[in-house]
Amino acid sequence: MKVPTDLSSLTDTLESDMDLSDLGITKQFAPGETIVAEDAPVRSIPIVTKGSIKVLQSDDTFKEMVLYYLRPGETCIMSFLAGLYHDTSKVKAVAEEESEVLFIPVVKIHNLIKGHPEWLNYIFQIYHKRFEELLEVVDAVAFKNMDERLLQFLEKRCEVMETDTLSMTHDQLAQELGTAREVISRLLKKMEAEGLVELGRNKIRLM
Repeated sequence: MKVPTDLSSLTDTLESDMDLSDLGITKQFAPGETIVAEDAPVRSIPIVTKGSIKVLQSDDTFKEMVLYYLRPGETCIMSFLAGLYHDTSKVKAVAEEESEVLFIPVVKIHNLIKGHPEWLNYIFQIYHKRFEELLEVVDAVAFKNMDERLLQFLEKRCEVMETDTLSMTHDQLAQELGTAREVISRLLKKMEAEGLVELGRNKIRLM
């Protein structure tokens, strides 16, 4: 099994030299299962091979906010760095759908980087992509109204899930955006009146 990726840094040469699954273990995760826990030691680097993963961070009151999503061929750069520097995870990674993740021990990642310079390109590309997404989160929180943040969140999630209809409760949306359920309900009704979404029972369809 080769790790699927559309990132140019994992070149055909690298993939023809080895089967990455030989370097670690592959695990299956159901929707909602935690893959990486906050404050847990990172001894293996997760690389998504199937499905999608959301990466969140929580505050002292246990409110959570989605930072970014991972698709096949991608890794969580924050977990990657925590593993390389023997630190604990500062984020939580949760399966968004049925997912498969390859865990490569940190010591083998060191060897991969030394033996295959292509991996440095892969790491830098992932870092660049995640940095841009984190800037979008900061921009949304600091400068956008909640209705703009909500629409942006729905659009991003639909893009990741490759659908126009999401199965989510107002409570789930409120938790992931760090606000109250009443705020989400009010904004969704307003968006429906404006023709931006269509609401059903625990379903939201982007128009």
